[in-house]
Amino acid sequence: MTVQSTSGNPLDQAARDVLLGNDRGGYTIPTARLYPYQWNWDSMFSAWGYASFDMERAWQEVHLLFASQWDTGMVPHIIFHKVDPDYFPGPKVWGATHEPPTSGISQPPVAATLIRKMYEMDPEASLPHIKALYPKLVAWHDWWIRERCKDGPVAIIHPWESGRDNCPDWDLGMEGVPVNEDDPYLRRDTTHVQETERPQKWDYDRYLAILAFGRSVNWDDREMVENGPFLMADPGISFVLLRAFSDLIALGELLGEETAGLQAQESKLRAGLDKMWNAEKGWFDAYDMRTGRFANVLGSGAFLAYFAGVSRPAQDAHFARIWDKVSYGIPSADPDSERFEPRRYWRGPTWPVVNSLIAMGLKDMGRTEAEARLRDETAKLIEKGGFWEYYDPMDGTPCGGASFGWTAAVWLTWCGQGRAAQRAGKE
Repeated sequence: MTVQSTSGNPLDQAARDVLLGNDRGGYTIPTARLYPYQWNWDSMFSAWGYASFDMERAWQEVHLLFASQWDTGMVPHIIFHKVDPDYFPGPKVWGATHEPPTSGISQPPVAATLIRKMYEMDPEASLPHIKALYPKLVAWHDWWIRERCKDGPVAIIHPWESGRDNCPDWDLGMEGVPVNEDDPYLRRDTTHVQETERPQKWDYDRYLAILAFGRSVNWDDREMVENGPFLMADPGISFVLLRAFSDLIALGELLGEETAGLQAQESKLRAGLDKMWNAEKGWFDAYDMRTGRFANVLGSGAFLAYFAGVSRPAQDAHFARIWDKVSYGIPSADPDSERFEPRRYWRGPTWPVVNSLIAMGLKDMGRTEAEARLRDETAKLIEKGGFWEYYDPMDGTPCGGASFGWTAAVWLTWCGQGRAAQRAGKE
């Protein structure tokens, strides 16, 4: 079913044009040149965006993503459908033996949650797709618990797996990654985006060192967890997965499936949350799983707790403090921290896509005023600057990639809703 917006807001059509412009025939790239492939959680947000005006195209996106699921159940974070020399590191650097080629790690599992959202938009048309995708979703969630939840919360084997690549959370673990100075490489990202808005060479040296280890063990999960150079507990993915289990269980019940196994896995994950609680700081914190040391930094990953329906008074106070330090949305790092950089990727900027997840949780928890504020601030960013990857949370300056798919998607499905009506009411 195709649905056309009747809001009359020209940004609605502009958002649809962004998605359609990034469509590469069955899959959607995040943005041209900077990210020329199919990225896992970007793709799911694109599908959610398509669902607001073309449900058939939305499901095509999801099916193609899951067509590259590994036999282990893992859904990779990049699928290299067509080789593009403008991107580094490409499939040869990853060395994963799949067709089409993929990366060797995963990304935040938002699929079950967004699939449920898509179902609610058109239940009748969605049901056959959910039936086909359900066992694949179960296998992916099982993979997360089996291969990444050794100590309770989700562990990541590479900062890229978190989706929040260079956030300060990972500095502690990255310090211990040995770097091969005799392995030169040529980055492409800084030729597409200002260098001051991207991760630094220090980060990339270590990203590629982890890739070299993964390639050497053929991306064997057990080897990566037991012997890899990087392993940190991630609050962000832990909360995303916890929410995803809730939505997957709901989808299973809708299909008449037995969900006791999923409920047990959800309970195991929830029981591990306390291990991420940094009582000294008063927030959920990443920690190095080799040493047990907390990162002692606060960022937006911790606030994805709301997405999972989790709230603690001490962290709530930090949430209010951080939010009041900026003008637009939730910053990816604490503005009071010496590590805060308002325009460098995940070290400070506000991301509409993360705002949407936090807001989803706030709304579900009944914190409607906070959700409305976050929605309004995110909408203002887009109205002011257009559909960019992320923004300076202090002054709203657009940063990163332009014509960005998931920003367009969250406009269509969340923060852009009702803007025309608000304007009409003021006139």
